[in-house]
Formats: sequence, C-alpha cells, structure tokens
Amino acid sequence: MHQEARALYNATFSETRFHRMLQSIESDYPGQPDFRVAESPVFIPRSLTDKLVSACSSIIDVITAEDFKQKTAGAVPPGQFAPRENAHTSFLAIDFAVCKDQDGELTPQLIELQGFPSLFAYQSYLGEQYSRHFEIHPSFAALPGNQSIQEYNQSLKSHLLADNAPEEVILLEIFPDQQKTRIDFIINEQITGIKTVCLTKIIREGDKLFYSNNGIKTRIKRIYNRLILDDLHQFPDLKTQFNLTDDADVSWVGHPNWFFRISKYMLPFLESPFVPPTRFVSQFNNRFPEDLEHYVLKPLFSFAGSGVQLHVTPELLRSLSDPENYILQRKVTYEPVIRSPEGGVKAEIRMLYIWPDNAEKPTLLTGLSRLSRGEMIGVRYNKDFTWVGSSACFFEK
Repeated sequence: MHQEARALYNATFSETRFHRMLQSIESDYPGQPDFRVAESPVFIPRSLTDKLVSACSSIIDVITAEDFKQKTAGAVPPGQFAPRENAHTSFLAIDFAVCKDQDGELTPQLIELQGFPSLFAYQSYLGEQYSRHFEIHPSFAALPGNQSIQEYNQSLKSHLLADNAPEEVILLEIFPDQQKTRIDFIINEQITGIKTVCLTKIIREGDKLFYSNNGIKTRIKRIYNRLILDDLHQFPDLKTQFNLTDDADVSWVGHPNWFFRISKYMLPFLESPFVPPTRFVSQFNNRFPEDLEHYVLKPLFSFAGSGVQLHVTPELLRSLSDPENYILQRKVTYEPVIRSPEGGVKAEIRMLYIWPDNAEKPTLLTGLSRLSRGEMIGVRYNKDFTWVGSSACFFEK
C-alpha cells in the first residue's frame, strides 16, 4: 500500500529473520499464540489512515446520537440483558476491508464492528517484535499518533483500572487457558497487573463478588469483560455462582450489553461511502435481490466469522426461522494490496478505540490487521498459506 515501505521490508525480509521473530515470541510466551502470525505487518499510508478515521468518526456519530439506545433496544437477546449498563461502550473494534474505489484509490469498506475489547495488549507487543526483527521504513510507527509504548500502556492501564487497585479488577473469561487469544491475557496482566479469572471460579456472596488471588479471597470491584456469551452456549451444563445477568456490585469495563448493541445489529442503521448496503433479512419480506451472488449472509449473534454464508440463495434465506436475526450485506471486493514473494495478499484492518466512562468520545489507541489469501479473512481460515494470519499495523507519521 506504500511502495517505499513495502520495497524496503521485502528487500530485507528473510525466512531466517521471520523464524527468529517467532522464536522470540516463543521464548517470551512459550506455547503462544495459538494462531498464525503473518510474515509482514501492514504499512498504512496517511491517505488511507485519514479515510479509516473518517469512516470511524461517522460510525461514532451514530453511536453518540441521543436515540442510539432506543434504536438498539432490540439488540440484546431475551434473557441476556445485564444490569448496571454504562452510559456508553468502553471499547470499539471496527473492521474494514481494504478495497479500491472506482478511481483506483484505496478505500476502506466496513465489514463489522464490536462494542467489545480486542487484542489491545498483544498488538503493542507484536508491533515491537516486527520493529525489532525487520527493517521498518522510518516514516512509519506501530502506534497511531506516534505515541510511545509507555504512553500506550499507561492509557490502557488507566482505562482498565479506573480508580481501582489491580487486585480489585479481573479479566473475565470462560476457561481462559483454552482461548486462542490467551497470549493477550498474559501480556495484559504484565502491563496492568489484572489477573485473568474463569467465570467458574467467581465466588458470589449476595451482590458481592470474590476470587482467589494466590489463595487470598479478594473482592472484585471491576470486571474487564472478555467473555463472549456465544461461548457459554458450548457449555449448557456449566455450573457457576455468578451469571452475567446477575445484579452484582461491580463496575464494568466492557459491559455485556454493548457486545450486542454495537455489533452487526447496527449495520443497517449506517449510511456512508465506507459502509456496504446492509439490511435485516426480515426487511425484504421474501422479495430478495436478484443478484444474491453479490451478498453475504451473517447471523447477528455470532463471533469470528461463525455462521457466515458467502454463497446465498433464495431457498437459504426463506429457510431461516428467525430472519430478524440475520443481515444481508453487499459483498465487497478485497484488493490484494500486500505484495508478497508469492503474489498479492488481502488485508483487513481493525481500528481499536477505548472510551473511558468520563470521556465525551472514544480515543483511537491502535489497530490490528489480518492477512488472507482465502475467501474468509480470519486466521482460522488461512492455515495452509504463507504471508497470512495475525499482523500489526504500521501507520505513516
């Protein structure tokens, strides 16, 4: 995407350097990560960064509108509404495909968005690894705004802890040792001091929550929520003392309701040159577009590409028992903008924002990228290719 930065990187790239980087990660975090790391970061030119920020700003305008909660009242599934919801989300993760417009210019196209945290701790670490092992063009930095890693870590730590001591805050997951993103939990604890606790280990006494902190029963005052409710459906017989829908005396950074409010559910409410046309399947009243080959079907309540249908037919749409819980989104054409030794590679960029409770608007903290050669972008869909997988964004200064 930036010819000089790409030329420098590719000219000095070697498999030996790449394996040294992987060995460095393995040395720091044995057995991690449980997903493929790509051979290269993504170099985002300033012009594309400006478009990404503009696209995000238009989405944020919708989220900050007075009627947003009213519009998304139906987003939370029955029986899953959690009490003590914040005034606004604590996080934004906004995913864009890198495409070309009709003039041949690079342009972002929204794929989906989440009012849910992402790999904030891991991404800063991964950017450092690329910088340490490869030649990075001097006009590019791994963090937007040319912030230092110390400034980045402090912003993340302040946001997650608020006014609490680290031992009073937990990162909540279900069976965290089995999660593919567990490297992020480990690095997050190093940065913030926040321990990761499985939902099954929470102790509830009335409206107070506790956990065992190195054998000491410790009060939980704030929850950094990384638990995706979809994951709980895999364990129908799970026994816990605390459920996310219980009214507990805690504050949230990543309240469960925002996972639903800011999600694929709000895509039909967005209108922008950077947002492909999207509608709920129920809105079509069985009169579907004739060119369904240009659409993708997505369930509202799923994660990481689960349930997405790339090949849509009228029969498939009519077979849905709950069409109000699916969206039909116009497909976008990913441009293979990353030049690798084996040809072009497609890229998806996730812009990552934090939004402290007392802030008027969210703040862009960093970005991540995923590289792909297959039909689907997620790292789980590209295991048999090279120059694909989890990657970091380097932004032009």
